[in-house]
Amino acid sequence: MIQNDQTIESFLDEQFDQMVEWRRHFHQYPELSFQEEKTPAKIAEILTSYGIDVKTGVGGRGVVGYIKGKKPGKTVALRADFDALAIQDEKEVDYKSKIPGVMHACGHDAHTATLLGVAAYLSERKEELQGNVVLIFQFAEEITPGGAKPMIEDGCLEGVDVIFGTHLWATMPVGEIGYRSGALMAAADRFTITIHGKGGHGASPHETIDSIAVGTSLVQQLQQIVSRRLNPLHPAVLTVATFHAGNAFNVIADSATITGTVRTFQPEVQEKIIEEIEKITKSVCEGANATYSLKYEKGYPALVNHPEETAHLVKSAKKWVEENNIHEMEPVMGGEDFAYYLQNVPGTFFFTGAGNEEVGASYPHHHPKFNIDERAMIIAAKILITATIDYLQHA
Repeated sequence: MIQNDQTIESFLDEQFDQMVEWRRHFHQYPELSFQEEKTPAKIAEILTSYGIDVKTGVGGRGVVGYIKGKKPGKTVALRADFDALAIQDEKEVDYKSKIPGVMHACGHDAHTATLLGVAAYLSERKEELQGNVVLIFQFAEEITPGGAKPMIEDGCLEGVDVIFGTHLWATMPVGEIGYRSGALMAAADRFTITIHGKGGHGASPHETIDSIAVGTSLVQQLQQIVSRRLNPLHPAVLTVATFHAGNAFNVIADSATITGTVRTFQPEVQEKIIEEIEKITKSVCEGANATYSLKYEKGYPALVNHPEETAHLVKSAKKWVEENNIHEMEPVMGGEDFAYYLQNVPGTFFFTGAGNEEVGASYPHHHPKFNIDERAMIIAAKILITATIDYLQHA
């Protein structure tokens, strides 16, 4: 029989300083998506020091650790990501990023430290495990095509029966847990539209095809897709985020480029929006005698949690968190390539509150002053360990 909950708590309390040290090391030496070298090497070194079998270079830059229990049983996978963002760290802390223009502004450093703490506990108790654990440390979550898909293609889910993952969430108070059965996070797409007009002197607009005028009309009509062409019961977002044209005050621009993002949960809604973007862009440009090019890139699919595994996770969370601090969340329009794992095996992804104004953890994700309450790592680790052990014992 596995050790009791008190053993998990005492172990993690003792491990906390080490987890903080790992997190702050990764925070000081962040690496951008698809450029991770020292981070996966450090992860592999730590896992190996705990006697865990390690495979590196999985799908490119991923690291996978394998803990084989003494008794036969199911296999649980746990995932953490470790890439950073191209943001200048503006926090005044002694563990501030040492890499100019790069920082961990989304908590991936803490995700990694949390899973390393989980690995330390489970590796010490592998003789008691009734089954196996696969530890997935994933590169490049922040930028599509992401690291999950190539890691899956390289076999990281081979033999896995269920997967669990968490995101430390700074906009949720530390001590709270957010979950959702079904669609939790949206498919995250991007589009680029370039309008080709005819430039000319600002004093002679009649001799031109004004790409800015065409573009402003297009933006207005694109914004009506969600509000006027979709079922209001099907959530979606279409945001035009950039509009670039021209370089002189008295010259009518011959081209304009518009970029934006689309967020959806249902594939049919996604396809409807793509169809409408194409239709509207063609109509507006042809009506103004302009031409255009449209590039639509599908990003990560919607993250859809499995009901049974979500219920299991909630049950595990209740062993450590007061029930009134465990909430079923509204869907989040952000994207996450954990979605790919859930398309291949049952599992669930949840949010662990990490916000606390008293320690400066009050800024949103991707903010230059982003930080977390590091105690959230202990809460996340307790839940992941409990969910793993309980699943192996009762599967």
